Amino acid sequence: MLDKIFSLPVVEQISPYISQRNIGDFPLIVVSHPKARGVISLQGAHLMTWQPNNEKPVLWVSDNTHFRAGTAIRGGIPICWPWFGSSATPSHGFARILPWEFKAHTENENGVILTFTLQDNTYTHQLWPHEFTLIARFKLGETCEIELEAHGEYQATCALHSYFNISDINRVQVSGLGSHFIDTLSDREQYTHEDLAFHGRTDRIYTEPDDFSLLRDPVWKRTVEIHHAHHSDIVCWNPGAALSSSMEDMSKEGYKNMACIETARINNPLKPKNGHPDRLSIVIRCRKFLDNSQFNGSNEKK
Repeated sequence: MLDKIFSLPVVEQISPYISQRNIGDFPLIVVSHPKARGVISLQGAHLMTWQPNNEKPVLWVSDNTHFRAGTAIRGGIPICWPWFGSSATPSHGFARILPWEFKAHTENENGVILTFTLQDNTYTHQLWPHEFTLIARFKLGETCEIELEAHGEYQATCALHSYFNISDINRVQVSGLGSHFIDTLSDREQYTHEDLAFHGRTDRIYTEPDDFSLLRDPVWKRTVEIHHAHHSDIVCWNPGAALSSSMEDMSKEGYKNMACIETARINNPLKPKNGHPDRLSIVIRCRKFLDNSQFNGSNEKK
């Protein structure tokens, strides 16, 4: 999928490192920089992939995802806003399925910075009766930095719904989540002092998270650092085998190579007011380890 995108013909060379390419009528902003590659869909200001030089892609995107206007992309980092979940239609809000405006870009030897905006319109007023301006900023290089800035006067739940590319869902572990979580599958509050290991379908909202999480992958011998800012929650999700098989935009085995660790504002919604914006942001970086001594414990099934 990703190699196909980077081989698409250039519609417009925006700058030495930034171009627009299309899958059919679906426009993509493609970054090819000596430090990293990346792709952002104009629909949703959706970061589909980020890959530092000499590294495997850090984000996962489904080979079965649909590139159709108004249909959410499965993978990458969708912007879920102004609601998280299926409490209203469309699920996870409308920001991820609407076209954003590509407003600005800069680049240097360290990477590129891209800015996108979304404003209220007649369609959004039918779904949500508020005026707003959203600004999404992406800094792509050896690290990936995303900031969502919300203007207006309202409350909104939201998430940067990050799908991480992993070797094997049965081998990875996640730390830095905090001890308290809501298991949405059983609708129960629980406490744990253990790192998260994925055993089947998982859907948890951690309500007292740390400021950064570590996704350890012993097969690929790498740790993905996810630094959260302005957040109140972290959501961890994997559909498991049964649900993955039933999803049109995922392959039967798709769940094995992805883990969602989502920076969120659920229990403490965004509350911009009186000209003061509110924010949600993440910084992602990768580091290698030479052996599995940094990986405490094993996730392998007994």
